[in-house]
Amino acid sequence: MARINLLPWREQLREERKKEFLTILVLIVVFAAALIFLGDRVLNGKIDHQNARNAFLQKEIALLDTRIQEIEELQARRSQLLDRMKVIQDLQGNRPIIVRVFDEMARTLPDGVFFSLVEMKASVVSIKGGAESNSRVSNLMRQMDASDWLTSPNLTAVRAITSGGVDQANEFELSVRQTDPRSAAEGEGQQ
Repeated sequence: MARINLLPWREQLREERKKEFLTILVLIVVFAAALIFLGDRVLNGKIDHQNARNAFLQKEIALLDTRIQEIEELQARRSQLLDRMKVIQDLQGNRPIIVRVFDEMARTLPDGVFFSLVEMKASVVSIKGGAESNSRVSNLMRQMDASDWLTSPNLTAVRAITSGGVDQANEFELSVRQTDPRSAAEGEGQQ
C-alpha cells in the first residue's frame, strides 16, 4: 500500500519556519539592543572622560591666570621700584649741580642787586628781585650769560618803585636756564 501522509505537513513546515524566523528575529533584536547599549556606554564613557579632561584643563588655566596676574603685579611693582631708584639716583647725581648753580648765582650777583624769590622748575630758574638801577639788572644778565652753569637769561618785567621822595629802586623778574658744562663739553667732544 502506498503511504500517504494525510497530516498537514505544509502547515507544520510553515510553522517551524515561522518559529525559526521569530527566534532569529528576537536574537537579532537582542543583539542590536546589546550593540546599541554597549555603543552608548562607550560613547558616554568617552564623553565623561573628555569632560573630566576639560574640567582639569579649566582648573589649570584658572591657576595659570592667577599666576599671570601675580607676575604682572610683580612686574608693575618692579617698574615702580626701578622708577623710584632712578629718581633717587638722579637726585643724588644732581645734588652737586644744584649747589654749583646756587654758587654761580651768588657769584654773578652784582652789588646793588638782591633776589627776593628764586624758583626752579625742570632746568628753568625764575628769579624775582630788586636792583638800584636798570644798569645793575643789565650787568646781572651779562654775568649770568657769561656763566658756565647759567645760560639764556630772559628779562620778563622791570618796574620802577619809589619809596619816599629820594630813593628809587627797580623790581625785576627774569628767567635763566640751568646747564651742565660737563654735558656740554661731552657733546662738543663727540661732534
